[in-house]
Amino acid sequence: MSEADIIDGKAFAAGLRGRIGEAVRGLEANHGLTPGLAVVLVGENPASEVYVRNKAKQTRETGMASFEHKLAIETSQDELLALIRQMNEDPAVHGILVQLPLPDQIDAQAVLDAVDPAKDVDGFHVINAGRLMTGAGDPLVPCTPLGCTMLLKDRLGELKGLNAVIVGRSNIVGKPMAMLLLAEHCTVTVAHSRTRDLPGLCRTADILVAAVGRAEMVRGDWVKPGATVIDVGINRIDAGEGKTRLVGDVAFEEAARVAGAITPVPGGVGPMTIACLLANTVTAACRQAGIAPPEV
Repeated sequence: MSEADIIDGKAFAAGLRGRIGEAVRGLEANHGLTPGLAVVLVGENPASEVYVRNKAKQTRETGMASFEHKLAIETSQDELLALIRQMNEDPAVHGILVQLPLPDQIDAQAVLDAVDPAKDVDGFHVINAGRLMTGAGDPLVPCTPLGCTMLLKDRLGELKGLNAVIVGRSNIVGKPMAMLLLAEHCTVTVAHSRTRDLPGLCRTADILVAAVGRAEMVRGDWVKPGATVIDVGINRIDAGEGKTRLVGDVAFEEAARVAGAITPVPGGVGPMTIACLLANTVTAACRQAGIAPPEV
């Protein structure tokens, strides 16, 4: 039986979307500004199609404009880059998201680099990554780490001085997560599958973020008693009888007996990613219009 407090990312994300909707209505009433998000999907990846559909639905529900581009899997890199140039120049489009993965004939980095940094609501452009790394300017921040930071601050308040261990070093989660926690004055260690004595290192963490992409890799005896555990992983595993189920990168039942608080999978970090995408779109729209972004 779980003893840790469950961090309800689904409820937090719903509240965030509500505040975003209020902000959008205020921008329309006071400035005639309707934030617009464009999402591009190349090919027919079923998981990506569901994700893109949810993004478009939630975009419209908050009162923003949704522009959806579904391209054939045979689409060339030049054709995709031409679409991105068109969206970069479209004043109605304030945020651009190209759904990954892309087909083999397309260089994903070239595509991400082609997006106007001011419209890069995924926060993947090298300029936004560099700004986050150096603390210069106001970058658009990758959505999943941003959502994790929101959940941590809501749970713990001030994060200053806490020891944080991040298991995973991806450009999408691990590295930007480290930068965000450093900005909150945590002492941060980025670990990975080749870290020596990874369980021992994890046991030093007041904040443990698992983002390594391996089902239930982080065991209960890796968790410091009372620690806050953020599980970014989403892994589909065999549940027997031809069925599957979703699990995170943390062995939830084990860790929940030790941790002070933990995010579940599903219902933890996942819902925060789309909510933060919407928040980034509002921020991008305001900056492009020369308006101070609202606090959400």
